[in-house]
Amino acid sequence: MLKAATNETPPVLWTPSEEWAAASGLTRFRHWLARHRGVDFGDYDALWHWSVDDIEGFWKAIWDHFEVRADGDPTRVLTGRTMPGARWFPDVALNYAEQILTGHDPGRVAIVCASESQPPVEVTWAELTDRVTRARAGLVAAGVGRGDRVAAYLPNTIEAVVALLATTSLGAIWSVVAPEMGAKSALDRFRQIDPSVLITVDGYRYAGREFDRLDVVREIVDGLPTLDRVAVVDQLRPGRSLIGLRSAAPWDDFCTDGRPLAFERVPFDHPLWILYSSGTTGVPKPIVHGHGGIVLEHLKKLHLHIDARRDDRILWFTSTGWMMWNLLVGGLLTDATIVLYDGSPSHPNTEAMWDVVATTRTTCFGTSAGFLTACRADGVRPRDGRNLWRLRAVGSTGSPLTPEVFDWVYQELGPDLWLFSSSGGTDVCTSFVGGVPTVPVVRGELQRRSLGAPIAAWDDGARPVIGAVGELVLTAPMPSMPVMFWGDADGRRYHDAYFGHYPVEPPVWRHGDWIEITPYGGVVIHGRSDSTINRGGIRMGTSELYRSVLTLDAVVDALALDIAGPDTNSRLELFVVLAAGQELDGELKRAITVRLRTDCSPRHVPDAVHRIDEVPRTRSGKPLEVPMKRLLMGAELDSVVDRDAVVNPQALEPFRRLAEERADRRAH
Repeated sequence: MLKAATNETPPVLWTPSEEWAAASGLTRFRHWLARHRGVDFGDYDALWHWSVDDIEGFWKAIWDHFEVRADGDPTRVLTGRTMPGARWFPDVALNYAEQILTGHDPGRVAIVCASESQPPVEVTWAELTDRVTRARAGLVAAGVGRGDRVAAYLPNTIEAVVALLATTSLGAIWSVVAPEMGAKSALDRFRQIDPSVLITVDGYRYAGREFDRLDVVREIVDGLPTLDRVAVVDQLRPGRSLIGLRSAAPWDDFCTDGRPLAFERVPFDHPLWILYSSGTTGVPKPIVHGHGGIVLEHLKKLHLHIDARRDDRILWFTSTGWMMWNLLVGGLLTDATIVLYDGSPSHPNTEAMWDVVATTRTTCFGTSAGFLTACRADGVRPRDGRNLWRLRAVGSTGSPLTPEVFDWVYQELGPDLWLFSSSGGTDVCTSFVGGVPTVPVVRGELQRRSLGAPIAAWDDGARPVIGAVGELVLTAPMPSMPVMFWGDADGRRYHDAYFGHYPVEPPVWRHGDWIEITPYGGVVIHGRSDSTINRGGIRMGTSELYRSVLTLDAVVDALALDIAGPDTNSRLELFVVLAAGQELDGELKRAITVRLRTDCSPRHVPDAVHRIDEVPRTRSGKPLEVPMKRLLMGAELDSVVDRDAVVNPQALEPFRRLAEERADRRAH
């Protein structure tokens, strides 16, 4: 276990008023259940238990309550509860884009687009539908149809949302990476899925700088022989020449006038999009989610847990490479408006993002724990000189939010604000635990387990524990679990990724988080139980970093550790084994920085680089990432690793000495 849990009850920082709770989507859903199902739950905890005990009844209620548009008969909800392999709603056909684009007032604002370089621009539902219609016609002209893959190299702009909806309206499969990613990392993902179309930008702006990416795009295009067409959004240089870029056309020319908008209804588990794991254990895993699972999960999440209301504006700071972008787009399944922001959250300083919140009239602002921590450290006063009267909720995810930052939020934004922290993953494109608008906010805790998420904390003996830290497991299926990994014909990679940890029948999903469920129902996340790096709320894998740095002739082996600090910020530290005759001088450190920034992204650049003689490894050859991370975070060496299990125990000594030096500095 990570550590013993505390049984002390932290203070309550916020309690919903009767008016607030009564107006919530969650309360409306409870009333609907009483009228239409004859079940009346006295509180959220009773509702949660029903939702995970009668999972078929719960998800059928979500389907009926939100009036999902579909062909076929939704009576049969689930063919069986065994994981993996559970099939949901096998007798229906539907379309994700249709759920979003149908039934809205054409004149209402659907999306607000904001960026570092321009004031906010509002896009109505009529304008969004027109843009999707034209983009869809362009895809059809390019030969895209049901099951084809459309890849995108786009920032968080309106073009990304339009391209996603146009792609999925056809039953084609969407996959996007953020343009800060280098060509090698993008190709590691896109080569697995053989896309026929690439939609890309020529560059992007971040932190006051322009980043021209056309040369990177050329490298990506050259590495994807399956591409028939490339559409370029000229975000930096309108009208620039695309000579030398195979089968390329400007985005505005690619989008054409044509047939009216239509929707290809597909089976519930038909692939919607492909997201990617962080790449910790090799090439990133291509995670496939289905149309129906995402529709149901995001209807539930946005309406009941984020509590999206008709006059809300929801801004979640994210890049297109993070699943929070997909969830933000899911806000269009509600009557709320979503806000896209393209740029840095802290340029020219951490005050800037609060200016965006104010100017876009955001009511629900989602961000990372790291950003809120930085605001506290910088002494930011969000309400000074800004009109934030519409802001009623702040969401946090990406890493645990410390109690001190909970205090800062309420000190600076007032006692009436709802602060909710969430935790989930790319794997299910949602959160397992997080906000509940009808229960109190307890200092340092996530409010509750999410409806329909059968979450438990298990000890090493596969026993559920309450009030103690254990592995986060799901004991029954959820609709938004992956339908497969792309290219995983026999399902072995999918099974091994989630279901091989506990030798129990039926299998359970082990997620890789340390979780504590308190006796009164709250949740505390104690960090990752694996070695995934989390920088600024963005998950990254060590193997991706290794693949890049080991292309340098001077580096022969490496170990990367994400060292969490007491304020939830972390340091990425890289330990390198050098070739004979090499020195870790300034020139080599700069070369490492350039290579990681180019091949991967700026977030992969380490805060410190150290030289070691060898990487400590298990007898099966695995690097000891998690044990060395825990050692440098203050644990004793003998408590984190069995020396007899290490093939080269002498390699532990440099890490032990470094941990002792840091402990001595902290003591003095």
